[in-house]
Amino acid sequence: MTIIRQTSLFGIQELYEMEPTHRYESIISAIDLDMIYHEITKKSQLGAPEELNHAAMIISIFIRYVERIPTIKDLIKRLNDDFIFKLNCGFLVSDNTPSEASYSRLLTKLGELTVLEKAQEKVVLQAISEGFIMDDTVAIDATHFEARDQAPSKEGKPKPEPKKRGRKSKEEREQWLAEQAEYEANLPLYEKKIEAQLDVPLDELRAKVPQHPKWGVKKNSEGKNLAWFGYKGHLAVGTSSQYILQSLFSSGSLNDGKAAIPLLKGIDECLSLPFLHYQTMDAGYDYDPIYIQVH
Repeated sequence: MTIIRQTSLFGIQELYEMEPTHRYESIISAIDLDMIYHEITKKSQLGAPEELNHAAMIISIFIRYVERIPTIKDLIKRLNDDFIFKLNCGFLVSDNTPSEASYSRLLTKLGELTVLEKAQEKVVLQAISEGFIMDDTVAIDATHFEARDQAPSKEGKPKPEPKKRGRKSKEEREQWLAEQAEYEANLPLYEKKIEAQLDVPLDELRAKVPQHPKWGVKKNSEGKNLAWFGYKGHLAVGTSSQYILQSLFSSGSLNDGKAAIPLLKGIDECLSLPFLHYQTMDAGYDYDPIYIQVH
């Protein structure tokens, strides 16, 4: 398999104007496939040999998103029906098309590793060094992804017990405050108040993000509530270059504001952006701890 590598990156407009084959080559050449391939290939010499073309499978996963192919099943159909597309993905003429199970195992392995995040950070650092990213403003927002799993029915909230009438005695209030403090201290990090994130290291913030599919609710452009079962993608994007500078993947139920501090810390600690002076977010991020992190 031939992998074409170029010495520099490309602008977004240039990418739009390319023919599909050239677009694939330009995108893939900017990604460190060797690093990804090394992480997912079999390390042991024991057991049955692996006959899959993992490098081509990785390329086809990236191209799937470029071509907006919705599912792995559709990707496999395209590989079977379009011989040129299969070759453009890096498969050899003699290669069989991988099964859905093979792709599922590969995606599971990629999800358990941090190699894609490292590859994306490497691309951003290269873009910064080559002068593609000179933004003075970063925009932070979230989008939603529906899960492929069947959504469970929404559980109704139990009715709270009726409150005792009258003011609590001093002893009862002190006991209640102690119970509340203990309860809040034992909450998972992303269920605590946002200010709890300020003193937490970036690695811990990233590691503790909830990532199970959950029901989420978000207002659409018309101001109406949109409900879905799945996930959220939280993105920090350069407003001029359109590069994704930092990203976070979470359960659909995570409040948008609770992803802002990890994104901002990621920019501060992982990237060198001397021209960046402004951060723009909508009203869902209007919390004092976020202002503290910005300043």
